[in-house]
Amino acid sequence: MNEQTNIKVEEVDAATPPPKARVEDAGHRPDYLEGFLSQKPEPVTAGEPGGDVYEGVIASLKEIYDPEIPVNIYDLGLIYGVDIEADAHVVVTMTLTTPHCPVAESMPGEVEMRVGAVPGVGSAEVNLVWDPPWDPQKMSDEAKLELGML
Repeated sequence: MNEQTNIKVEEVDAATPPPKARVEDAGHRPDYLEGFLSQKPEPVTAGEPGGDVYEGVIASLKEIYDPEIPVNIYDLGLIYGVDIEADAHVVVTMTLTTPHCPVAESMPGEVEMRVGAVPGVGSAEVNLVWDPPWDPQKMSDEAKLELGML
């Protein structure tokens, strides 16, 4: 602990400022966003998310409510997938809250009818699946808020 340090202190009245960055051509400022903002987004086909038919199908699914829970089936998390094929054939993969749901026989038919009525849809098909099973974690935040779960 008896080490000596060789620290020298020098007092000065002023220091020279560091040099400023210089741009060679003061009249030209590079536009780093040049080309980026002028690019147009690639068009979305009607059957992709963001397309008219896809968004129409989602809107129609949001109009169907579970009779026991005051939340639409889309926000309830019962819709596992919406696939739109090239010939405007829509396949909806969905489940129900339980296999013993009182609307187990009528709900898939209602979904098929509502989706088939969306403009641009050629035909609709509903696949009712039980795996993976539905659980409350599949609900949207809006649905959880509506049911007082948030």
